[in-house]
Amino acid sequence: MLPTADILHLVFPNLCLACERELSRGEEHLCSFCQLELTPTRHRRSSDPTSVDQVFWGRVPVQATYAHYFFEKKKAVQNLLFSLKYGNNQELGSFYGREIGKQLKNTTFASADALIPVPLHPRKEFLRGYNQSFLLAKGISEILRVPVDAKTVARTRHTATQTRKSRFQRWDNVHDIFSVKDAIKNYQHVVLIDDVITTGSTLESLIVSLRKKKPELSVSVVTLATA
Repeated sequence: MLPTADILHLVFPNLCLACERELSRGEEHLCSFCQLELTPTRHRRSSDPTSVDQVFWGRVPVQATYAHYFFEKKKAVQNLLFSLKYGNNQELGSFYGREIGKQLKNTTFASADALIPVPLHPRKEFLRGYNQSFLLAKGISEILRVPVDAKTVARTRHTATQTRKSRFQRWDNVHDIFSVKDAIKNYQHVVLIDDVITTGSTLESLIVSLRKKKPELSVSVVTLATA
């Protein structure tokens, strides 16, 4: 008789999130072929400004930034992000959070006071069932031992999708949508966690809100992918 694990595998095979090929032993979430399609940023291996640093130049002060992958349309990373946000694949968030955490050990991120996941509006989080940025933050926290704070910042306004909006429209869409509790004053350095950064408008709005409450606060940014 087949072991229970093998029977479950026959009924519910583990499939690659990108190509839906059955995963081999030792593969997690993505097959080896799709894993090769991902483009790591290698941000922590250079002293040069990162592509995410450049997003915020002239807009808001950011202490440090890190993105794990470059976003590429019609590539494995797009399927990965879709599954994380809409596929109810919550383990995917924790898994990649831990992978990010391994890259950030012994860096300035590891000495932060708290990891703050970018909050969803309560209605959107209720419909989705989870906040993907919180899952990433949990995984990072497991490695860095920096606590996750998902209560100090709240999203107070439900906004329309940012897709197909200009940079100005994106900023106008997310301007003044966050509320920040006084607990932020207990921190000297926080790391904001998000799944993907494009124009940076949402993160910029959040940083502005944080620094209104505590102007001297140091803020860093970590994302799974950057466009």
